[in-house]
Amino acid sequence: MAEKLQLEVVTPKGAVFSDAVDIVTAPGYGGEFGVLANHAPFLSTIKTGVLSFRRDGNQELMMVSGGFCEVSKNKLTFLVEAAERGGEIDVDRALRAKERAEKRLAQAQSHQENINRVRAEAALQRALSRIKAAQREAR
Repeated sequence: MAEKLQLEVVTPKGAVFSDAVDIVTAPGYGGEFGVLANHAPFLSTIKTGVLSFRRDGNQELMMVSGGFCEVSKNKLTFLVEAAERGGEIDVDRALRAKERAEKRLAQAQSHQENINRVRAEAALQRALSRIKAAQREAR
């Protein structure tokens, strides 16, 4: 049996996930990275995207939104703003959020309204990540 590592995902509201896993792939600002047991220690910033992990032969997905990650002694800890497991995401709500964000970005582009472009882009990234995590989880 292959060695495992402990994955912890924590948001300001508390722990979202804690269990032993085989492999983790995460969306770092420097690019996507993967971690197996006995990985060298490191810290990374996390961007909004899909966190993927394999546990007992099954791949599971989670949307994570901005934060930090620490790898140390076979433990991988994510401190993120938000996290949602793929199977728990309301896809219809995420699609509506995507449409709202795209509309706000179009308005910002044409200067129709005083729109905070950074907030609209962040909302779009969260919606797209939720949709991706939910759709890939459903397979």
